Amino acid sequence: MRFFACLTVVAAFVSTPASAQHDEWSTSWAASVQGPYPVGNPSAQPDQRFAFPTPPVGANDQTFRLVVRPDLWGRQARLRLSNVFGTRPVTFDGTFVGLRLDGATVVPGTNQSVRFGGKDRVTIAPGEWVWSDAVALPFVADPGALSLAGRKLAVSFHVVGESGPMTWHAKALQTSYVTAPGAGARGREEGEAAFPFSTASWFFLDAVDVTAPAGTPVIVGFGDSITDGTASTMNGDDRWPDVLSRRLHAAYGNRVAVVNAGIGGNQIVGPKEYGPEKPFPGGPSAGQRLERDVLRLSGVTTVIWLEGINDFSKSGNAAVEDVVAGMREGVARMRAGIPGIRVVGGTVVSALGSTIASGAHGFPEQDAKRRALNDFIRSSDLFDGVVDFDAATLDPSAGGIKPEFVPESTMGGAGDRLHPNRAGYLAMGMSIDLALVAPSLAGR
Repeated sequence: MRFFACLTVVAAFVSTPASAQHDEWSTSWAASVQGPYPVGNPSAQPDQRFAFPTPPVGANDQTFRLVVRPDLWGRQARLRLSNVFGTRPVTFDGTFVGLRLDGATVVPGTNQSVRFGGKDRVTIAPGEWVWSDAVALPFVADPGALSLAGRKLAVSFHVVGESGPMTWHAKALQTSYVTAPGAGARGREEGEAAFPFSTASWFFLDAVDVTAPAGTPVIVGFGDSITDGTASTMNGDDRWPDVLSRRLHAAYGNRVAVVNAGIGGNQIVGPKEYGPEKPFPGGPSAGQRLERDVLRLSGVTTVIWLEGINDFSKSGNAAVEDVVAGMREGVARMRAGIPGIRVVGGTVVSALGSTIASGAHGFPEQDAKRRALNDFIRSSDLFDGVVDFDAATLDPSAGGIKPEFVPESTMGGAGDRLHPNRAGYLAMGMSIDLALVAPSLAGR
């Protein structure tokens, strides 16, 4: 409490508009949405029947407390709430953001009310999303303070009545919390008593922006489950984008953000149709979600695109030529939408010999297509640079990923020879040239 009291003396400065500080909005955290719940590929998911007894009803007069880790700290923040895959308007109120203490608790005195157009309540139509107003974060007196490194936010909001089908991000690999149905608006509370149920997914919230100096690099990891972090450590923040983030912050401090736009099971060119009436566990195709998950984030300077293995699975069955065409189209749209953006290609990691239960991965034809796509990524002039994730993880003697990268880190077990474990993601994150993805900071 003494620490927080000291921070309050800077409240006048914290409340200064972003324009007066020559700051701009930068996306500090993101989670690509899909849905509606429960269609998706969560990991280590607790039984959700008691929190959400009837999925078509969705949330019912409930408060969510979602735990997220900003990759960049700023004195002001704003939240993006999404009803993109809902089928009816959803009304939110009682929205708060505070510094998470532990579990579902908030550091006393840090919980800040969030408003939308000056009001406590906002209704979001199906297919839409809404940014909140700016909210001052008085506990962020110095955005570069080491005491904030690795800390997480607790974002709480109340769903008024029934939400209907819920927009979500299935694979959070982070524990968040929700009240019982009918519990009402409880986001103001700092304790955990009102939040008995846990979830390993994020619902409705899909981005957090903070104010940061103009030109702050924002790097997006865009891809499938290997970007989303399948088989990494639950609550461990050790996906490859997390490893990259730690390296960049060790080198440059609080002057860069890495955000994750992966969806487990995602494809570049499939499925052809996607929506609340026709969902798919891997979410909308890369092309269908590019606008929302990359172009409409704030301050994006670099994208690392690692994707394609699901296109070549038995459920995707795409031709190499079609995936290459989808990549070309996606890169062209990124460059048209964000002038000066750097687009880095990531070579696709091997799935040869995969033991995944569906049998959709691991066969020789898939690997031949993967190697052909990697040849294109390495040799074409499409990208501004290449990260060779394949070389970082491949066992050349067998053609699959290295044996030490196979046993999975989320629940334990033998692994599926498709998803690297924590050690594999560490190798991937360490293989990235920092100057390639954040050239504006190199040499400073």
